Amino acid sequence: MFADRYLDKNKIEPLIAAPPSPSLQMSVVIPCYREPDILQTLESLKECNLPDSDVEVIILINQPEIAAEAIKNFNRKTKLEIDNWISENMKKGISFSAVDPIDLRKKWAGAGLARKKGMDEAVRRFNSLRKPGGIIVSLDADTLVRKNYFTEIKKYFQNHPENPGATIAFNHQKEGLEERHLQGILLYEKYMDYYKNALKFCGYPYPMFTVGSAFAVTANAYVKRGGMNRRQAGEDFYFLQNLAQIGTVGEITSTKVFPSARLSNRVPFGTGPILKKWMEGKEDLSKTYSFEAFTDLKDFFDVKDQLYLIEKQDYKLFLIKLPLSIGNFLIENDFREEITDLNRNCSSLKSFQTRFFQKFNAFKILKFLNFCHPLFYPKENLEKQIKKLNNTKQK
Repeated sequence: MFADRYLDKNKIEPLIAAPPSPSLQMSVVIPCYREPDILQTLESLKECNLPDSDVEVIILINQPEIAAEAIKNFNRKTKLEIDNWISENMKKGISFSAVDPIDLRKKWAGAGLARKKGMDEAVRRFNSLRKPGGIIVSLDADTLVRKNYFTEIKKYFQNHPENPGATIAFNHQKEGLEERHLQGILLYEKYMDYYKNALKFCGYPYPMFTVGSAFAVTANAYVKRGGMNRRQAGEDFYFLQNLAQIGTVGEITSTKVFPSARLSNRVPFGTGPILKKWMEGKEDLSKTYSFEAFTDLKDFFDVKDQLYLIEKQDYKLFLIKLPLSIGNFLIENDFREEITDLNRNCSSLKSFQTRFFQKFNAFKILKFLNFCHPLFYPKENLEKQIKKLNNTKQK
């Protein structure tokens, strides 16, 4: 079967004893760690229109192995509440399973490992049904969804069977937020939109939103990319950027999810920590990366083909012609070694063009942006940078 090797290699043990429905086509995975509002998420899913094949929801209750007893008690209580909810809300076409609180190893405990364990279980179940095209959907325990959530996700993959995955449109929940909190999440959403569009402007081929509660992937593609990573934060970013290396990661805009805009310090970065810093006056969300930095990236990407089979002396001349920010970054990070390796493994310009962005990927772009701010550019007003980008797109 399609995932046998992956399951054996990763020593995946069953988490759910009951066999999956033979007509199962979609599995929604929800990591759940000390979540007070999980029943609202389950209610939101229950109210959805159902597709013509079965859906299951896997709630993976988890905690670090060194978690305080109060957290473990909270999770045990959550398990009982979910089990009671499930017994009172059975519905044909959709099933819910809450995995007993599982201890995550201290070294890896966090969102990545929890999401991985849930998605691995979904793969195991699709593998038992011989369904490599089964859809695994990533959701969070504080997120609500539109009623057409299931039907639109299934429709997308029916219409794009060649695509390994897709992101899902989102807006953070804003009702009841105090003024500064609301201002913060609105600025953060504008920043996310600016960043994605700026990546597209500069020529990066895989611009996308990377939100843990808003993407879906086929079981087969999940296995091909080696499964979810175990990062304690940013697991969605790394997974989706890697997924894009095997095919088009599309965008489902015909439905929407609504993540919480809550403040949090559970992870080192992401929406929760950034909003918390904003509320404490430690982060200025009205400032962002200068549009000039993305213009420099565009200048570099426009001439990247010149690096194909480039000689050592020509590489030095190539650097001199680049914007200072890019040239210095490439020298600082010894990018010539990566280009040498790339040329060694590319037999044509076409393969070089395809594989170039495996070297200068989204992680490298982020590293460049943090390198050149404030060394070459100060952070700038977000609204002004959005206007600059929009004006450029209109030319």
